[in-house]
Amino acid sequence: MPFSRLAFVIAAGLLAGACNTTSDLERRSADEARCRSYGFKPGAEGFAKCLLQLDLDRSADRRARYDYPYVQGPRGWGWNRGWW
Repeated sequence: MPFSRLAFVIAAGLLAGACNTTSDLERRSADEARCRSYGFKPGAEGFAKCLLQLDLDRSADRRARYDYPYVQGPRGWGWNRGWW
C-alpha cells in the first residue's frame, strides 16, 4: 500500500511539472505584451530593444542557475589563488 501512494505522488508531481512548460510562441507573446505594457509600440526600435533586453535577462538567469560550480573560474573554488 505505501508503494502505491509513493508512485501516485511521484506521477502527480511529474504531471504537474509537465504542465508548467511554455512554448517559444507563448514566451514571445508574453514578452511582446510586457513591452507593450511599458509603452513601446510594435515595430519601433524601442520595442525591439525591449524584446532583446528581456531575452538577454532570461539568458543571464539561465547561466546563473546552471553555471554555479564555475563561480570562481573554470576550475571551481580556489582558482587563481597564486603560487603559494
